[in-house]
Amino acid sequence: MDNYKGKLLLTQVKSLISKNQKQKRTIVALGLGKINKSVTKKASPEVIGMIKTVNHLIQVKKI
Repeated sequence: MDNYKGKLLLTQVKSLISKNQKQKRTIVALGLGKINKSVTKKASPEVIGMIKTVNHLIQVKKI
C-alpha cells in the first residue's frame, strides 16, 4: 500500500462498540459505519493514514 496508485476496496468487518472516539470518527470519514459496508477509495497518503488507524476494524483489497 505504500505506492499510491489505484483504488482500494474498504470493508468494515468489526463493530465500533467500545472503540475510542478517534477510531469512530475515522470510520465515518472513510464512508463506513456499519458492518459489511464497503466503499471504494483512491489510494492517497491521507487514506492510507486513516486505514492504519483502523486497520483492525476493516478489510482492505486492492482493485
